[in-house]
Amino acid sequence: MNVFELTRTLVDIDSVTPNEEHMGVFLAEHLTALAGRTDGQVECMDVEPRRFNVLATWGQPVVTLSTHMDTVPPFFSSHEDDQWIWGRGACDTKGIIASMIFAVESLLAEGVRGIALLFVVGEERNSAGAYAASKQNRGSRYIINGEPTENKLALGSKGALRFEITTGGRMAHSAYPHLGESAIEKMLDVLERVRRIKLPTDSLLGASTLNIGTIHGGRAPNVIPDQATAEIFIRLVDSGDSCRAAIAEAVSGLGEAHEVLCTPALRLGALSGFETTVVSYTTDIPTFAGAWGQPFLIGPGSIHFAHTDEERVPKAELTEAIEIYKQLARRLIRQ
Repeated sequence: MNVFELTRTLVDIDSVTPNEEHMGVFLAEHLTALAGRTDGQVECMDVEPRRFNVLATWGQPVVTLSTHMDTVPPFFSSHEDDQWIWGRGACDTKGIIASMIFAVESLLAEGVRGIALLFVVGEERNSAGAYAASKQNRGSRYIINGEPTENKLALGSKGALRFEITTGGRMAHSAYPHLGESAIEKMLDVLERVRRIKLPTDSLLGASTLNIGTIHGGRAPNVIPDQATAEIFIRLVDSGDSCRAAIAEAVSGLGEAHEVLCTPALRLGALSGFETTVVSYTTDIPTFAGAWGQPFLIGPGSIHFAHTDEERVPKAELTEAIEIYKQLARRLIRQ
């Protein structure tokens, strides 16, 4: 099986969050076979019922190559042409998993030890796998996290701040609106305030961005609505403190804001000889909280194809990534 065949095999396993069990079983079996030939060890690390991370180690790990095994919905299977492998997870991140496995297999054939592979669940929703792994580290000094960066070493990544906003009202017959109180009208006022928030910028990461992702409310067209909810998502370039205060002010007097997630923006290390970039998405790295060592972020594929119905990864970048991961691991082990 070559890297293209392994990528397609992984893509064809439905692992939409939180249904990663079949993917975990496949990876555990695949890595157990590799470990059996190369004197390694494989461990399934429980996260939740029927959800587990997969860890493979060869000696005391100095460098851990890691990414997530879950995908966003909807699942769709793979196909390929001369240039691309297509399918859900092709670039985010099953092609990355395949490249990491082949990189480690090649390093082992060269006699390199002190390496590990760690594949986690839940990154696309709440980083549950990375959170569990942060409490079960094995002494790794460096972690190479895989996300689509077009094989460029990321110098930084934006953070994430997510809120659920609720407004309440009082139901009434729509023919007599003065007898009720519209939760939806309150929500519209809140969201107008939210849209006027001045978001922070950063010299490296650029501007923060805000998305009003979902809006729900009301009972029926002829009923004054007594409830409404909205979810907002801010891509952070800082700790999130200023945005958090601004959201509280926007909601004040009209509703309530419940903070669902906050991951601060992150600046990452660089190494000479690697092309660099900055990414606007959030990764598992902050959730690892340093437990698996100093983080680096790099992987094949473009984030612009991730989460779309045209998700794909260039074959050339998959094979290039194998050599990049090998080069990084060798350098960090020597370092």
